[in-house]
Amino acid sequence: MKIIVAGGDGFCGWPTAMYLAKQGHEVSILDNLVRRKYDDELHSNSLTPIASLQDRIARFKEVTGIEMKSYIGDLTHYDFLREVFRQTEPEAFVHFGEQRSAPYSMIDREHAVYTQSNNIIGTLNVLYAIKECAPECHLIKLGTMGEYGTPNIDIEEGYIKIKHNGREDILPYPKQPGSMYHLSKVHDSHNIMFACKIWGIRATDLNQGIVYGLHTDETELDPLLVNRLDYDGVFGTALNRFLIQAAIGHEITVYGSGEQTRAFLNIKDTIRCVEIAANNPADKGEFRVFNQFTEYFSMNDLAERVRKIATEEGLTPTVAHIENPRIEKEEHYYHAVNTNLVELGLEPNLLTDEVLKGILQSVLAHKERVITENVLPTVKWK
Repeated sequence: MKIIVAGGDGFCGWPTAMYLAKQGHEVSILDNLVRRKYDDELHSNSLTPIASLQDRIARFKEVTGIEMKSYIGDLTHYDFLREVFRQTEPEAFVHFGEQRSAPYSMIDREHAVYTQSNNIIGTLNVLYAIKECAPECHLIKLGTMGEYGTPNIDIEEGYIKIKHNGREDILPYPKQPGSMYHLSKVHDSHNIMFACKIWGIRATDLNQGIVYGLHTDETELDPLLVNRLDYDGVFGTALNRFLIQAAIGHEITVYGSGEQTRAFLNIKDTIRCVEIAANNPADKGEFRVFNQFTEYFSMNDLAERVRKIATEEGLTPTVAHIENPRIEKEEHYYHAVNTNLVELGLEPNLLTDEVLKGILQSVLAHKERVITENVLPTVKWK
């Protein structure tokens, strides 16, 4: 089918675009390249050196014979987006095109306003473009498990059955987001649900856990196709930071008690989940929610596993607890449901010691690129 991948130059978007193209879909990448500008702003970098989007697409064609189109522009510019829809006539729109960092959204007022306006307005424009230009197009939207927060009950997939005063209804699962970024995702979900109800749009919200891993089959086809690896305190995930810290001889720093528990999945499962959603589209007028993760860990679990693997590789890491820069529950119940994608055929790639060793070895190969002062948090919620 004809598929637009918005944010196709990013960590999730680039391997997803290549994978879908390899499966025979006609893929167009839409991106404003702002993720690279965030690195400049923050004086940071991807641990892996990444080529320009133009060079990536050209090398992908040389290696595979498959052509992907690219459109450079912003989702908040509706005339541009409408023209992309006119030229591509998409049957599916994979939406990774948002500012995705909680710490970035909490830097100050300006970054909070930017995050919410960029994410919410961009998604609203996508909804209107589908309504006006491609009403049968299936929106596959990247949400986040962070929308739910850490409630003291099981986390269902988007909806929950409520009994109250003798009556019963199925309602959207309550949201307890933990940052201005996560709030923007909640607003997106409400807007998409409303658009599905009134315009008959079909949409799947993929509430994704924290993604780890570096390589997919496609990124390993050629060095120029490698994915980015973020490690700094703003865009780097905890697992990436722990691995980089172990590699450079820094303490593995855990925020607060370390009992915070989060959902995770491999980047290979991210692209497979998108494919499953595309091949099994939502019904017309349906707002469908899939919890997109495969396992969950506490931060202490992750730190200890990284310490163990790094020690086996001849390193001598230690684990330290530092003051938590975030406002969050540090000890809490966490149990989430993730049955829908598994029932549709997802076969999870789990976080084995072998997977951890593979990421660590890639880190060690590029550790000279680490900007050491970036591995500790600089953004505080208060």
